[in-house]
Amino acid sequence: MKKLFIFPLVLVITLSLFSVKAFSQKTAAPAETKSKVVIITDGDFDKTIKKGVTMVDFWATWCGPCRRQGPIVEEIANENTNKKVKICKMDVDKNKSTSNTFGIRNIPTIIIFKDGKEVKRLVGLQDKSLLLTELNNVK
Repeated sequence: MKKLFIFPLVLVITLSLFSVKAFSQKTAAPAETKSKVVIITDGDFDKTIKKGVTMVDFWATWCGPCRRQGPIVEEIANENTNKKVKICKMDVDKNKSTSNTFGIRNIPTIIIFKDGKEVKRLVGLQDKSLLLTELNNVK
């Protein structure tokens, strides 16, 4: 009877030790690429869009389509070699003044500005190719 009790106990202890060792081993952290997306607020919005071409992604943390749009915007920003184009994001919940000023009612909404003036508005989830086309069309 003792043998029947000892074997499962030894097995549980051995498996526990291997599990702890496996989870405690340090793994190499993935290389993080620094995002080139500029996070803007009500306070710096006007200054940010004043000169040149600026794409602003109006989003919220709780919005599913916004969370899917985010990586697309990040990818565009990280691949952006044109220093005259700024790629920005604005959280509508934290920046209600600007969101209200531009009538942001549905998110994600992406607005492209040129020298402070709105030139294109896209509402809903947008793919990368469309965003790049719209940015390239701004003259």
